[in-house]
Amino acid sequence: MGIYKKLFEIQKSTRGFQKDKKGNNYEYVSGTKILNHIRSKMDELGVILKQEVLSIENERMDYKTGVNTQFEKPKSEILSKVEMRFTWVDVDTGEQDLNLFGANGQNDWDKGVGSALTYAERYFLLKYFHIPTDEDDIDALPPKDSPTDEDDKSKLKPLNDKAFNAALARINKGEKLVENIKKEFNPTAAQLTTLVAAENNYKPKN
Repeated sequence: MGIYKKLFEIQKSTRGFQKDKKGNNYEYVSGTKILNHIRSKMDELGVILKQEVLSIENERMDYKTGVNTQFEKPKSEILSKVEMRFTWVDVDTGEQDLNLFGANGQNDWDKGVGSALTYAERYFLLKYFHIPTDEDDIDALPPKDSPTDEDDKSKLKPLNDKAFNAALARINKGEKLVENIKKEFNPTAAQLTTLVAAENNYKPKN
């Protein structure tokens, strides 16, 4: 069995997974479940995946959280862009399949590259085998002409300034409210961006 037959066996084995994630009214197989399965099949078939970093580009990103509120403050992170080469290797024959791949990761100063590398490995595998993934992947988004989300939002009340400021204050104290807010209100894009950023960037005080 050559390298491509082994890769084809891995691809076939990913079909028919039980969906275990939900997002935007769609169900998907979680990335973690898929990756654990792929690695198991690699061991079974005698295939390894060599990863090489070809280049890294770091860029400082400055922005503000809590924009236009009393909680507005500056925030700086590192956007890391990596170019990589993923090489499938058949351990029985030494046959190889080379693939170039790129990914970005934005995080705190010491974590940008790590985020990019993790993202690259995960999404190279998922896209190589054409696997629909979970809610943080573009495949999970409904089609642009789908009326589902807009119909649901039209039934929700706007998020007024008082409710927005109250929610932001609670999020800045460590509460996870964004998902509940989206179920109860129809926030503007700016409001949602601010709330999500506050929730993602919250760090408990020592």
